[in-house]
Amino acid sequence: MATTNDLKNGMVLVLDGELWSVVSFQHVKPGKGGAFVRTTLKHVTSGKVVDRTFNAGTKVDTATVDRRQMTYLYNDGTDYVFMDGQTYEQLELSADLVGDAAKFLLENTEVEVGMYEETPLYVELPTAVELVVEHTEPGVQGDRSTGGTKPATLETGAEIQVPLFVNTGDKVKVDTRDGRYLGRA
Repeated sequence: MATTNDLKNGMVLVLDGELWSVVSFQHVKPGKGGAFVRTTLKHVTSGKVVDRTFNAGTKVDTATVDRRQMTYLYNDGTDYVFMDGQTYEQLELSADLVGDAAKFLLENTEVEVGMYEETPLYVELPTAVELVVEHTEPGVQGDRSTGGTKPATLETGAEIQVPLFVNTGDKVKVDTRDGRYLGRA
C-alpha cells in the first residue's frame, strides 16, 4: 500500500482488480481547493492508456512485478518459448502477450519478462537491436534537399524505413520501441 505522493514512473498499481502501470504523474496544487495528482496510466495486459486523477495522499494498492531476464529460444508456430537464465525453466508465451516485440525477436535475444504472481504480463526488448537487412531496393539519388528513405525488410520479417545508402546484407541498428532506423552496426 502506498499513497499518491509516493508514485513513480513505471510503478504498477492494482485498481479495480486490474494492473495499471504509471506512465506519468503530476502533483497539482491549485490556488483554491485541495491538491491532487494527475496521472496517465497504461493497462499492463491490454495496453489501453487512460488519464486518472487522485486526491493528494489517497492510498493506492501497489503490485510487485518481478522482472526476470530471459532468453528467447524459438517460435513453435503459435507460442514463443523463453528460458529463464537462472533456473533454466522454459516458458511459453502467446503471440498476443509478446505483441509487437515479435517483429524484432531473434533467437538467443536477451529480454525482460514481467511476472505478477507467476503470471507473465509483458515482454520488454532491449531499446536497440542489430539486425541484417534481408532485402531493399538499390537507392537512387535525385533532386532533394534532405536525405531520402526507402523501405527495407529485416531478417525477422519487420519492415522499416532506412536511408538510401543502406544495401541488402548490411547490419543496421533499430529502435525496438518505434521501429526507427538508428544507424549502421
